[in-house]
Amino acid sequence: MSTYAPAPAETSSGNATTVLVLGIIGLVGGLGSCCCCLFTALAVCAPIAWYLGQRELAAIRAGRAPASGESSAKSGMILGIIGTAILALYLLGIIAYIAMVGVGVGLEALKHGGVPLPR
Repeated sequence: MSTYAPAPAETSSGNATTVLVLGIIGLVGGLGSCCCCLFTALAVCAPIAWYLGQRELAAIRAGRAPASGESSAKSGMILGIIGTAILALYLLGIIAYIAMVGVGVGLEALKHGGVPLPR
């Protein structure tokens, strides 16, 4: 009677799982940025997930990483792309807001005779 142990199933690499987790965190951070500026720190994970996802997919195609992590890496990369787009829109909104406030302050100062300069 001979028994043999079956070969272990190929598991996804830790990098693919990391990309997926970073993509989820980045997307949640991007969506939460409009409510609380502290979420912006989480949104920084989105571009990192995008970059690492591209690298992991390239490693899978080259045979340096297991193919079972392709779906996790691809999903994380897509979430990273979406999170990066939301972060970019949020940052453009902040820049537009600061510009509008600056114009408003300048117009108000001109209405009252300009800005008094120290002598």
